[in-house]
Amino acid sequence: MTANTGLPRNFVVDLSAVSIAEGMRAALSVAVIVALNEWLDWPPIVEAALAALLTCLCDAGGPMRRRLPAILAFAVCGALITAGFGLLRNAPVAVIVPVAAIGAFCTSFARIYGQSAMQVGNLLTVVLVLALRAPADLHEAVLLGAMFFAGSAWALLLTMVLWRIYPYRPARRAVADCFRALAALAGDLRAIVIHREPAETMWDLHARAHRRFVRDSIERARAAVLAIVRQRGPMSGRAARSWIRLETAEQLFAALIALSDLLAEETDPAVRRVADIMLRRITPVLTLVARFIVTDAPDRLPRLDRAVSLIASVAATLPDTPIHRIADGIVERLRIVVTLAATEGEAIDAPMGGMPPPPLERVMGPIRANAHSGSEVLRHAARVAAVSVPAFAFTLNWPGTYEHWLTITMMLTMQPYFALTYTRALERIAGTVVGGIAASGIALVCTTPIEVAAALFPLAVLALSVRAVSFGLFVACITPLVVLLSELGRPGESEVTIALMRALFTLIGGMLAVAGSFLLWPSWEPGRVRAGLRAAIRAHAAYAVAEISALLGETAAAAVDPARRAAGMASNNLEVSLQRALLEPHGSDTRIEAALTVDAALRRMAGRLSALQLDAHHQTHDRAAWTAWRDWIAAAMGALEAGQATLPSRPALPRNDPHADALARIARQVELSAGVIGRVA
Repeated sequence: MTANTGLPRNFVVDLSAVSIAEGMRAALSVAVIVALNEWLDWPPIVEAALAALLTCLCDAGGPMRRRLPAILAFAVCGALITAGFGLLRNAPVAVIVPVAAIGAFCTSFARIYGQSAMQVGNLLTVVLVLALRAPADLHEAVLLGAMFFAGSAWALLLTMVLWRIYPYRPARRAVADCFRALAALAGDLRAIVIHREPAETMWDLHARAHRRFVRDSIERARAAVLAIVRQRGPMSGRAARSWIRLETAEQLFAALIALSDLLAEETDPAVRRVADIMLRRITPVLTLVARFIVTDAPDRLPRLDRAVSLIASVAATLPDTPIHRIADGIVERLRIVVTLAATEGEAIDAPMGGMPPPPLERVMGPIRANAHSGSEVLRHAARVAAVSVPAFAFTLNWPGTYEHWLTITMMLTMQPYFALTYTRALERIAGTVVGGIAASGIALVCTTPIEVAAALFPLAVLALSVRAVSFGLFVACITPLVVLLSELGRPGESEVTIALMRALFTLIGGMLAVAGSFLLWPSWEPGRVRAGLRAAIRAHAAYAVAEISALLGETAAAAVDPARRAAGMASNNLEVSLQRALLEPHGSDTRIEAALTVDAALRRMAGRLSALQLDAHHQTHDRAAWTAWRDWIAAAMGALEAGQATLPSRPALPRNDPHADALARIARQVELSAGVIGRVA
């Protein structure tokens, strides 16, 4: 992870997500069917090739128990849609359009069941549109549906049996990503520490970019590990080690936040010099830990152990200081990771999230939860259905070879939020144009069906390898594959014509998607920014109350970690909303700037609270004074949440308390937020 570039998340390119194995597997699934088509010269087989490609796109990876239902549902629903809508194409347009719009509503509404269901729904939208390209009699419809299912079944066999994805690998890589993100955080922190005169904005950018990235990495890893624990049980050794490492990463994150908060105010050259040496050694240690988690290579353990001992020896040069106590916490947690045995782990005591609800409740619960006008997903599905009506009417009344790309682009580009629709349209249009140019170049070299079929394999490898890297890059790579596959289905068509028509209808579809998101129940971000800001203020208030209560011994220290995590997640959600707001018209107004200020203040407040968690619990405190401050923070944050700029008067700072300054610094951040909160409201 590099420094924050300021780009929307959609435009970020994550090269670590390249998966050559996934690309090879998908390419093989398509290439075998294409070769069979060249041998038998039977056009319906192309439907199986398309189904295999879409099935590979549908496979999100992870444990088989989670992947199998999604892929099977896609195969069955795709076959039924292919056959059913092929028959429906014989009906009058006045009948087809509303039925197709209802189908588009259902496939878009499927996202209420999670990310995997959203992926299945999006691809079923493609299947629905393609099924309406030409009418089919009963025999032909059944044949096409059967070929679709056969292609999906072949891809399923290849991915689940012949070329399996190991279930623990995604969780291990996700946990390793947490330590890589921590290494990036430590490296960036050192870059600020060694700067001669670090500006306030450097600390703010560091907190906003790296803390959010680490928190997102931890939450992704938490979901991946929890899925493994649910599948394999708490007695699974690999699941146990992954969970312990994840919790260790969480605690290291808190320690590094505390260290950054301490260094932001530290002027003693000796302390900054020790911090520089520590961070210079911590960064490669965390990187090695990430590699060890993936490889379990025992030869790395002695090297890691020596490096951790060196970090401890550096911190020992400043005994009985806050930085020494923070360093002790970091060292102890690193030792947990380093000494974790590579043999079978023991049972873990991890929250399992409860028993899953009954099947009927799993189906009906999300529907009931979204059956109201305030549901973003319901409004999005209704928007897709409404905009699909004129698109279907156009393509059905003036049928042609390529018009369906307009409808596909429009429905897949449209997102629940206008900002996401806008960026997705830009990426899809740009990627399609670039991919179309590439397809035209390939057409100049590959002039026979055999050569075209041979070109499909490397194209499929490339496209499926980069699908998690960047959406725009994926579209640019998948477009030549789709163009050449279409040419196989319609021999004699010019690849240049196919590419140009795809680019044209993609452009029109993208513009219609943006227009639909703008005109139909637009979901603007400033309102969600205000709601996200209130949630972040409320979460940080709860974190402060939990921390001070634990410091005074009124609550268990274990209650602090969930509150800290909730505060971090609330800040992440706020920043995602702010990013979307900046992409919308008038997204850089004073309200957004004020919200960014409050977000930075909350990040600093969280850093100070993390430092208290690691340091202040070793001291005795004036109970009455700290209780008064806890009540003041709760009242002041409550006023901020209500949008009030007037705060209650500060209580007196505890006397002769080395951590009194921490309370003053927290108060300054609260008062800074109060100065701008009125602009947000």
